[in-house]
Amino acid sequence: MTRVLTALIAMLAFATAMPAAAQEAGKMSPEAAMKALETAPTASAAVAATAAPTIQDPENVLHLDLSTGGRVSILMRPDLAPGHIERIKTLVRRGFYDGIIFHRVIEGFMAQTGDPQGTGQGGSDLPDLKAEFNALPHLRGTVSMARTQEPDSANSQFFIMFMPMTGTMDGNYTGWGRVFSGMEFVDKIARGEPPATPSRILKASIGADNVPPPPSPPTVAATAVEPTAVPAPAEAATPAPAATPATPAPAPVPPQN
Repeated sequence: MTRVLTALIAMLAFATAMPAAAQEAGKMSPEAAMKALETAPTASAAVAATAAPTIQDPENVLHLDLSTGGRVSILMRPDLAPGHIERIKTLVRRGFYDGIIFHRVIEGFMAQTGDPQGTGQGGSDLPDLKAEFNALPHLRGTVSMARTQEPDSANSQFFIMFMPMTGTMDGNYTGWGRVFSGMEFVDKIARGEPPATPSRILKASIGADNVPPPPSPPTVAATAVEPTAVPAPAEAATPAPAATPATPAPAPVPPQN
């Protein structure tokens, strides 16, 4: 099953709901207008999703140690996508993501990973997930689940946004987290579909498990080179006579009629 991101054009609910509520507010009493604005459903959902929890519970922090040189830390949102967060935690603690490449990386869009086959067609042995579409905006650093055109087809693959793309992504993919540290290592992920030399997840871990980052590669110190004495020039040797080239065999005589 090809788990690729399908671009679906959708209007931003927040952008449409707020102007409508404000228009109606002009025809109401101040008390009624305030109540209408406060109870606009899509607006309140968008605000709640954007305002990520300020206390970082280590049980809801995902660390990705990347081959690009450092650790990426993601604040997961079980309040928005509990089933997806449970799946990510289960696979991380199995070691499922360790060594997996970023197989689809599009400049100015996103970096996708989570397929053990590295082709975009694989997943885990667990059943596909029911969609948990929510109001988390797909901004730079948002982490969201990849799926096919079937809404309930997410399994193990996910992507990290390089740039905002709220209009086409919000409400169509299950966002479940946001990078809060190490985005510079996401930016270094090799581009391509697939990349010629793909970047990979060296180790994925949950913050509460206190897995340290992998050690940095050792630095090789420069070795001082002792000056070499210049040998005295030797007498020129008489060159040996050139070998006589071999005589080529005569060309075969064509047959006579």
